[in-house]
Amino acid sequence: MLLQRLINRSRLAAGLLSLFVVASCASSGPTRDAGPIAAGGAGAPGGSAATSPAIPAAAQTLFEQATAVMAAGDFLDAELRFKEFVLLYPDYPGAHVNLAIIHARNEDDVATRAALDAALALNPDHPAALNQLGMLLRKNGNFLEAEAAYLKAVTVSPEYALAHYNLGVLNELYLQRLDVALQHFEIYQELVGNDKQVEKWIADLKRRVAASQSTANVAE
Repeated sequence: MLLQRLINRSRLAAGLLSLFVVASCASSGPTRDAGPIAAGGAGAPGGSAATSPAIPAAAQTLFEQATAVMAAGDFLDAELRFKEFVLLYPDYPGAHVNLAIIHARNEDDVATRAALDAALALNPDHPAALNQLGMLLRKNGNFLEAEAAYLKAVTVSPEYALAHYNLGVLNELYLQRLDVALQHFEIYQELVGNDKQVEKWIADLKRRVAASQSTANVAE
């Protein structure tokens, strides 16, 4: 039962990430503060596109081409394009985050971590980079470190829905904190709208939390 819930939540997280890539490809450029995976219009608090240095037109074009290829699902071509981008324009964390996502899909943990370290060196408060770091740490069993990364992501960008979703998964399935998991799934649901699958999980968690509280009251 627990394994099935883990599989279901992991599949949904992958689907959500793909949707966030597609949505942001249409709206985001390579700003220094918010990468193309900063979904829901949430940017890092260190500034905005209005206050960042002007983006060279060539960089904007190359970035948009790479994100379009990534959104189309051609990750091999996207990887080559983002590698070219960071060679020419190394100072944009969003490109490093997208490379980290591609490396994670290829299960290359070393390359994933290197790309995330590069993004966070440029902007330690980059929410998408922090979320990806949390996913990598969780995969490798570093649950408390993963929690810290997710929590920093939602602290700097409270409306970053995917990090709330991942906090829900982490607290339910790994840390066994059902009440905390419920809180984050509810925040996620408020941010993204009517997600039928997560709605079922919320109902299940409410039942389990209530049962746990009832058991605790009887024990007292």
